[in-house]
Amino acid sequence: MAKDQATELSYEAAKSQLDVIVTRLEDKDLPLDDMVSLWEQGEKLATICEERLAGAKARLEALRPSQTNES
Repeated sequence: MAKDQATELSYEAAKSQLDVIVTRLEDKDLPLDDMVSLWEQGEKLATICEERLAGAKARLEALRPSQTNES
């Protein structure tokens, strides 16, 4: 997965690719080198998902009216 492609992935695309990797990692006959490579790809995709979720959360929080203590 190229760096430019990874940074342009939507949450849904990254999650979908991550789901495929998880399924492949569940194959007990997968060679170790392939497992490690898939794991690395999965880590990158998980990071993208986390970043997209954090960005969405920040956008939603920015839309909320500010909370003031009116006690």
